[in-house]
Amino acid sequence: MIVTTAELFRCAYGKYAIGAYNINNMEQTLGLFRGCAQGEAPFIIQISRGARKYADKRMLEAMIRAAEAIYPESIFAVHLDHGDEETCYDCIDSGFYSSVMIDASHHPFEENVAITRRVVERAHAKGVSVEAELGMLGGVEEDIKVEEGHSCLTDPEQAKEFVERTGCDSLACAIGTSHGAYKFKGRQSIHFDVLEAIFQRLPGFPLVMHGSSSVPQEEVRRINAAGGKLDPSACGVDENEYLPAARLGVTKINIDTDGRLVWTRVHREYLRDHPEDFDFRGAGRIYMAEYANFIAHKSEKLGCAKQLESVRKSILAQRGGNA
Repeated sequence: MIVTTAELFRCAYGKYAIGAYNINNMEQTLGLFRGCAQGEAPFIIQISRGARKYADKRMLEAMIRAAEAIYPESIFAVHLDHGDEETCYDCIDSGFYSSVMIDASHHPFEENVAITRRVVERAHAKGVSVEAELGMLGGVEEDIKVEEGHSCLTDPEQAKEFVERTGCDSLACAIGTSHGAYKFKGRQSIHFDVLEAIFQRLPGFPLVMHGSSSVPQEEVRRINAAGGKLDPSACGVDENEYLPAARLGVTKINIDTDGRLVWTRVHREYLRDHPEDFDFRGAGRIYMAEYANFIAHKSEKLGCAKQLESVRKSILAQRGGNA
């Protein structure tokens, strides 16, 4: 069942966070649905502009609809990740996406407000939720690159004004996380002081945490042992910080890099251990199982595992009993 992110957030707020995972191909899609079925968790499928270029938007929609038919009990939102204004409108008008993110955070504040407001008006007219962003995360992910010196944390007072003026349904905040595998230097952590200040000014409003992969050291070690050349100092967000963030209003946590690490580890190890094999399905089968286990584990850490039936009842009640 495809639902909006706003519907999911009403279920999760203050209790747990929903995992948001990017997909690009069949193996990721099936692994994601399988993992959420294992963990009995709702989830958010994220489609980036890069994925739409790589696989074509029609192929991505077909894969998601097929996976939904295979896993009919699943509950999820279909979300555009880091969209520009033009792509947001395309997704809103498609009738498939239930949520879009307009990322105008690289513009000055007033321009960010104006762009976001236009997208909100178009989306809400069609029942689509809107995520916006204020502040800028550092790091690299697909075509998004922000140098460390240009990243900036979200200003809590600006966040309140931004939400009030734009009417967005959720806000991605820059609170110390970053995109890509090289997240923190030393023992730096999420800026909970900034998050709490935003929470105090926007009580009851859903917040979003981008760049929240944990970059497990074991994955990095195994990739490098199989011929990879990742920086061994790469690290990410402590999984044990997910739930404390959820209690401060974070309802959506984006996790992409970790899934790429699982893919890289599985394929490097398989090709190393099976040099005679040219059937790519062997590695693909292993990846889907490993990714499913990874997703089920993340659902536990996010607190959304075993929440599927509760979410179903809540959303049906929100909709007046209509699926």
